[in-house]
Amino acid sequence: MLNNKKRVFWEALILTILIFLLGFLSGLIFENKRVEVIEKYYIQSENSLMDIFALNNFVSLNNISCDALISSNINFADRIYDEAKILDEYEKTGKITDKMDIQHKKYDIMRTFLWINTIKTAEICKNNSVHTIVYIYQFNTNDLTEKATNSVWSKILADLKETRGNDIILIPIAADSDIIALNSMLENYDVQKYPVLIIDNKYLIKELSSVEEIEKYLS
Repeated sequence: MLNNKKRVFWEALILTILIFLLGFLSGLIFENKRVEVIEKYYIQSENSLMDIFALNNFVSLNNISCDALISSNINFADRIYDEAKILDEYEKTGKITDKMDIQHKKYDIMRTFLWINTIKTAEICKNNSVHTIVYIYQFNTNDLTEKATNSVWSKILADLKETRGNDIILIPIAADSDIIALNSMLENYDVQKYPVLIIDNKYLIKELSSVEEIEKYLS
């Protein structure tokens, strides 16, 4: 009788381990497929970014119309914003490895490049009427209040983008991605707490509860 109980116990244990390993392996395969999808998006967006930099230099050297450059910035910002939403949905389902975090950082670097390019565009194209809104937040936070604040701000900014469309370039960037270029840029602003908004590289918004609070800076 005792031997039978031991046998049943070991069989159940082995079965549990097998189920766990199969589940882990399935999750790993699923995550790798999602990473492959994000990688394909990223490569396409990276090519678009390099194209914008080339166009930026061309406009600067030849003193031609800025319409193409401004339009490219808008389209590129919208593209990586939409891709970021896909990445966010993937991240909400849980992560087994750090591959998703790596993809997130790569996009944050790309968005930092975009922010730099919008500054250059504003210098080249003096009559540029498109507003740039940079949303800086903490990505890896366990603070529930901060997570709730991030959710509220993200919803407000999504509503603003929906309303204003191509009038604004929305650039969300995680402050804790350990990006040297981003850290250097943020040194120009006295930021002690996140999230914050930086509008047209002039206005720093530390409190936000509605779209109307942003609209007054977009005259």
